[in-house]
Amino acid sequence: MIDLHTHTLFSDGALIPSEHVRRLEVLGYGAVGLTDHADASLLDFIIPRIVTISKQLNDVQAVKVIPGVELTHVPPVLIAPLAKKARDLGAALVVVHGETIVEPVAPGTNRAAIEAGVDLLAHPGLISPDDATLAAKEGVFLEISGRSGHSLTNGHVARSALDAGASLILDSDAHGPGDFMTRELAEKVVEGAGLPKGSLEDLLSNARQLLERIGYPL
Repeated sequence: MIDLHTHTLFSDGALIPSEHVRRLEVLGYGAVGLTDHADASLLDFIIPRIVTISKQLNDVQAVKVIPGVELTHVPPVLIAPLAKKARDLGAALVVVHGETIVEPVAPGTNRAAIEAGVDLLAHPGLISPDDATLAAKEGVFLEISGRSGHSLTNGHVARSALDAGASLILDSDAHGPGDFMTRELAEKVVEGAGLPKGSLEDLLSNARQLLERIGYPL
């Protein structure tokens, strides 16, 4: 299993990174992204600390830990420069909090994230056909979410990605230990999005492709 969108107590998660990763190790995960919520106010606080703990844990634990960030409720015009700053600070994985229907995310966030060339657009809500097509062209992965609320548009996201040829990834968007998905639950979430039985392996393959692209091959 691979989960590239999770949160620790560096934002609104429940666990310190070491316990967070250890619990996933026990569940048999191969890789996890630590992608705490951030904007310009704390980017330079979170990322260096996540980079440091990721290096330490990668030396001693089986789970490959990817230091990242989720740019969250950032005004669209600021996404590109903030994504660059995140990478400059050491974030290997840049995620943007997409236009989920359950939060007042600014319109245009999906398009700005794709144009900025981020790695993953999380829970992109009612993503438009044009944005899905652009995501396919730019190699931006779209997320099927295991998180309550954000998962309401999984079916739309899956159909849009398939129609446009964009790549899908399954993530938990975990904020605590009760959010981590077993393989059995992950398979149900994927099927619940309207994808054919067995599609979880395709989404995990996509996640491995992304890991290889950012320098964390699994």
